[in-house]
Amino acid sequence: MGVTMHGTKQQRRGNTRRRILDVALELFAEQGYEKTSLREIAEHLGVTKAALYYHFRTKEEILVSLFEGLTQPVEELIEWGRRQPHTLETKQEIVRRYDRALADAAPLFRFMQENQATVRELRIGDAFKDRMRGLKDIIIDPDASLADQVRCVSAIFTLHAGMFVMQDLGGDPEERREAVLEVAIDLVTQAHRGAHGS
Repeated sequence: MGVTMHGTKQQRRGNTRRRILDVALELFAEQGYEKTSLREIAEHLGVTKAALYYHFRTKEEILVSLFEGLTQPVEELIEWGRRQPHTLETKQEIVRRYDRALADAAPLFRFMQENQATVRELRIGDAFKDRMRGLKDIIIDPDASLADQVRCVSAIFTLHAGMFVMQDLGGDPEERREAVLEVAIDLVTQAHRGAHGS
């Protein structure tokens, strides 16, 4: 019985933590990181500031936790990619999975785009750059020409641009996302064929 109660308490704690992160991200995105206070986050949740402190002592802790939630799937993807053969199919699958990870984390990416100074200041930007280097290293062939290396890096940035810059293009969002993914896969495919002479 004690185990069940403990499990339920743990579950509630996880749910509260998740709700805090969701509300904080919403407020950070709406009014900016600097203008959002812990008090406001607590008010939106309908809890006391002390209850919020139980989970997070500072706004920075909240942001770091949000960021870790985003980068976990990317880290898992990099680890998966390192264990795979360096084939075209693997590279294409990496691009597809990264596209899904971006779609799942769209609100956080928007926040990062709109709050670049804060992201740099909190060193979250450095961790993000490390993840991007890891991703780049598994889709670029070691002997690729400079043009093919640029194609691979461009594939990653095409997916990023698809979330922000290409919002203004016609078509519905899902069609746009599919078109962006198609272009990213084409870039990786061209780079692979260039490196392997086929």
